[in-house]
Amino acid sequence: MSRMDPTSRMDPTSRTERAGRMDLTGRTERAGRTERTCGPGPARDGRPLAALAGLLADGTRASVCLVLLDGRAWTAGELARAVGVTAATVSTHLDKLVAGGLLAEVRQGRHRYVRLAGPDAAQLVEDLSVHAGPPPRPRSSLRSASAGAAMARARTCYDHLAGALGVAVTDALLERGLLQQSTGFAVTEAGVAWFAELGMDLSERSGRRPMARACLDWTERRPHLAGRAGAALCTHALRSGWCERVGSRRALRVTAKGGEAMAELLGMDVGALSGTGGTA
Repeated sequence: MSRMDPTSRMDPTSRTERAGRMDLTGRTERAGRTERTCGPGPARDGRPLAALAGLLADGTRASVCLVLLDGRAWTAGELARAVGVTAATVSTHLDKLVAGGLLAEVRQGRHRYVRLAGPDAAQLVEDLSVHAGPPPRPRSSLRSASAGAAMARARTCYDHLAGALGVAVTDALLERGLLQQSTGFAVTEAGVAWFAELGMDLSERSGRRPMARACLDWTERRPHLAGRAGAALCTHALRSGWCERVGSRRALRVTAKGGEAMAELLGMDVGALSGTGGTA
């Protein structure tokens, strides 16, 4: 069973998708209306936060969330193989993550897929990864070193570009005045026009998601572009053949076409991102 990309194959508001009962802001759904379980004031209820922390306190559940940062939908069997547990074990953990609101469930016929519940969930997992520090070094091998280098060079962070590539693209946008940075990122008028020329309409809103957001890169320790603009650029890069996925994980490789496009549009030297040349 191959993984499904929910951004291109299914409406995220499909009736077959079941999100958890509690969202990441501590709200619960009751009788068709949204009620806050923790409001302002000294008597703020800490139980929703404790419940959320408990979801990620288990190593297997945390590993599942990290795998799902690739932005795609996975089956329980695929996730079980990825994190090294049985399908029955991972299914139990998935039920808890869906009920807690971190994951959303999508059903197609007899098949069940899960993915991160949305950009807020992805941001939470990525931010916690940064604060947790680098993972312990595995036993050295050429294969693991190569995979780690590929992830650091270019990868997806849920639905936007990350790694050295993501930071370099962000820097290029800033240098050309297409993006500006103060306390965060903001797309300039010239930037909106630049995106539009490439067929990316940033005026389409998706809930409360901002047009641009700074996301701290856990390998570069510098911000890369997230938000609607970051997602649009990543989608465009993949659909236009600028980048292609490496294996089944989040790592990306810049193609020759992508290197030429980024050089022309952003003045980037993509080959400088890799000691062996960044294009393929």
